[in-house]
Amino acid sequence: MSVRTQDSARGTDGEQSAPPPADSLVAELKAAGLRDRQSGTRTPVDVRTLTRVLFERLAELPPDAPERERVRAALIEINVPLVRYAATRFRSRSEPMEDIVQVGTIGLINAIDRFDPSRGVQFPTYALPTILGEIKRYFRDNVRTMHVPRRLQELWVQVSGAMEELTVTHGRSPKVPEIAACLRIPEEDVRACLDAGRAYNAASLEAAQEHEGGLALLDRLGYEDSALADVEHRDMVRHLLVQLPERERRIIMLRFFANLTQSQISTELGMSQMHVSRLLSRILTRLRTGNSWEE
Repeated sequence: MSVRTQDSARGTDGEQSAPPPADSLVAELKAAGLRDRQSGTRTPVDVRTLTRVLFERLAELPPDAPERERVRAALIEINVPLVRYAATRFRSRSEPMEDIVQVGTIGLINAIDRFDPSRGVQFPTYALPTILGEIKRYFRDNVRTMHVPRRLQELWVQVSGAMEELTVTHGRSPKVPEIAACLRIPEEDVRACLDAGRAYNAASLEAAQEHEGGLALLDRLGYEDSALADVEHRDMVRHLLVQLPERERRIIMLRFFANLTQSQISTELGMSQMHVSRLLSRILTRLRTGNSWEE
């Protein structure tokens, strides 16, 4: 099989000119197609075959040939769909998809520069791990707003892989003990790793939440109620008060709930202030000791 091409490395005046853009090379190869040596007929060129042909041409060119950049750019152009396919695995992340594609394209370029067609490996098989690795490295080193130890970042890769495998095996999301048993690591490490795997972005407390009717997270946070510390005391006092006789219970209510003075209480109940003082002292002593009232 052969591919019909035109030599555009030199201009009409014999001087060396800039190579044509990559898209023109791709269009040229697709239009030319592949010629069968026996029948002479041409067949359409798919991406896999076109990639192979471009790598063959790249291998034939000397390192300093201007045509190399043109062929390399064409390889990048026709394999961008592979990058987009890899980027869809990270669509649940908060990063824009175009940013992920740009990072994945760096991995694609590295794969093109390192690929050796003579080893007999298909380029997509070789390039996909490199693209995914570049994207994962981007999320690991640049996206997180909170520092996560490198050990947990690396362990997260194993945990996420084990989760996918166990989900397929059991038909459900795996539990922490199952993940720990699969990886032979402590359950505490799995829990810490799961927390670290979600620590990509910190939400602003003042940012409005669409699913909460526009309320900010700060508006929905609880606060410490100082009265909670007195709940137990109030319950105990209520239990003791019901055991007091009517007159003594009324004295307590007038003194501590109505905030009347002993003089005002004596006028209200028709007794001397000294008697009210003695009764209050006796009542409070009983209440402090927690004993029931006895005449």
